Amino acid sequence: MRDGHEIDSRGVLEMKINMDQINACTREQFITWLGTIFEHSPWVAASASAARPFASVEALHDAMMNVVRESRVETIIDLFRAHPDLGTRLAVAEYSAIEQQGAGLDQLTADEYELFLGLNQTYVKSFGFPFIFAVRGKKKEDILAAMEARLWHSAAEEIEQALREIEKISGFRLRDLIME
Repeated sequence: MRDGHEIDSRGVLEMKINMDQINACTREQFITWLGTIFEHSPWVAASASAARPFASVEALHDAMMNVVRESRVETIIDLFRAHPDLGTRLAVAEYSAIEQQGAGLDQLTADEYELFLGLNQTYVKSFGFPFIFAVRGKKKEDILAAMEARLWHSAAEEIEQALREIEKISGFRLRDLIME
């Protein structure tokens, strides 16, 4: 337990918090509670903490996305690279594991796994970072179709699309964690 809130062994906050708690907590608590919202990138929460107080979850999310968008290109690419391949059988961060399970990516057949693996490898060779997609509410077929379509994007288009996907993912995660 940290500061009255349960943090599990994976570093995931197990109970909802509210905006008053977010606005009143220490910088360290803020990073502990929100540091996993962006995949393996607690620096986003660390930077956004200085923008408090936030009027709403949306205002907090906007501040966090501004931190990302105002970062150097190399830092943004590092954020992209912190994301796992979709459909991987490797260990992934807890949020990613839950999200991928919801899309059925933990139940791929051998053929589907090979297809995802090949598309992931092609994507990484093309763009230099993993395919990023907000999988919540999607099926594996939706994800495959998006992967196949996005392989035709230019690098600039795909960087912008990856940022939009991260915005969706982080928004879902924040709304799951914070009650208003």
